[in-house]
Amino acid sequence: MKIDFKKYSDGLVPVVIQDATTKNVLMLGYMNEESYLKTSEEKRVTFFSRSKQRLWTKGEESGNFLNLVSLAVDCDNDALLIQVNPKGPTCHKGTATCWGEENISSFGFISELEKVIENRRNDLDNPDSYVASLFRKGINKLAQKVGEEAVEVVIEAKDNDDNLFLNESADLLFHYLMLLQAKGFSLKDIEKVLKERH
Repeated sequence: MKIDFKKYSDGLVPVVIQDATTKNVLMLGYMNEESYLKTSEEKRVTFFSRSKQRLWTKGEESGNFLNLVSLAVDCDNDALLIQVNPKGPTCHKGTATCWGEENISSFGFISELEKVIENRRNDLDNPDSYVASLFRKGINKLAQKVGEEAVEVVIEAKDNDDNLFLNESADLLFHYLMLLQAKGFSLKDIEKVLKERH
C-alpha cells in the first residue's frame, strides 16, 4: 500500500512512533511526502514540523535520533506506523515517551504478577500470604520449590493430561518469578541475556 499524502489539504499524515523492541508508543508526529522519502532513505525519522514549517529530523539538536526499523501504512492509506530503535529519550522534555511513561518491556499479565510478588515480598509480616511465607523461609526454600515444580512439569510432560501439564507449568513459572526476585532480578534481566545470545 502507498500512503495518500493528498487525502488531507495540508499534505500531512499522522505518524505513530513505536519502539520496535518494547512495542510502546513513543510519540505522534506528522509527515509530508518529502519527510517520508527522507526517512526512508536516511533510516532516521524525519517529520514535517507544523510549528517550524520545515522538515525536522528527530534528534538533529539533541542527538536523540529515532532509527528506522519499519514503516507500515494503515488500512485507509492515510496514517503511518513507524517502528524505531530510539537513541535516548524521545520527548523534548527528556522523558522516554511523550506521555511521560517509561519505555520498558512489558510481559502483559506476567509483569503484573511480578508486581504482585514484589508487593507481597515487601509485606513479609502478612500471615495469609503464601508468597510472603516462602520469602520468609529464605532462598534455599525458594530454590527447592522451583526444583520440585520443574520435576512435576517433566513428569506431566510425559503424560497425556494437558491440563495438569499447563497447571504445573504455571506453578513453575510462578515460583521461578519469586526466585528471580529473591536473587534481585526480573524477567527483563532474562530477556536481556536472551537478546544478547540471539
